[in-house]
Amino acid sequence: MLLGAILAGGQARRFGSDKAQALYGGARLIDRVAAAMVAQSGALVVCGREEPGFRCIPDWPEPGLGPLGGLAAALRHADENGFAGVLSAGVDAPDLPHDLARALAGEGAAIVESQPVVGLWPASAAPMLEAFLAGGGRSLYRFADHIAARRVDLARPLMNVNRPEDLPPA
Repeated sequence: MLLGAILAGGQARRFGSDKAQALYGGARLIDRVAAAMVAQSGALVVCGREEPGFRCIPDWPEPGLGPLGGLAAALRHADENGFAGVLSAGVDAPDLPHDLARALAGEGAAIVESQPVVGLWPASAAPMLEAFLAGGGRSLYRFADHIAARRVDLARPLMNVNRPEDLPPA
């Protein structure tokens, strides 16, 4: 069973306001991502922020580590709670396919080539990520390469909402 993890601890500096609360298609970005994740995981957590209505866990080992802090928290949670792996995404990908886990399935970890926060990670990668962070690693791409994660191109590119103008007009 997979743990869905929304990595949401970023500062959204380029966006200029709380990206998770921005609307796309009449729904908050975080709710759109959550809907896609719930459809393909046994449980869902939001990493790196408190968000009413969701099970939230803090980034690990501390805030400010970017997506790796959220992923580390999710992998630890998955490993400690019997999940086989983590399906991860940020709040900036509001158009996740509902078959994402199947598209990323295979041996070991996998990331979406164009958006590495979106990935499928075995829970057994938790200690490898802890060691990577302890050694000063901060790049998600470098960690993915470190554990030989496959890079997957999806049939349809994902949205990547970094600025308000990245959202299509209503």
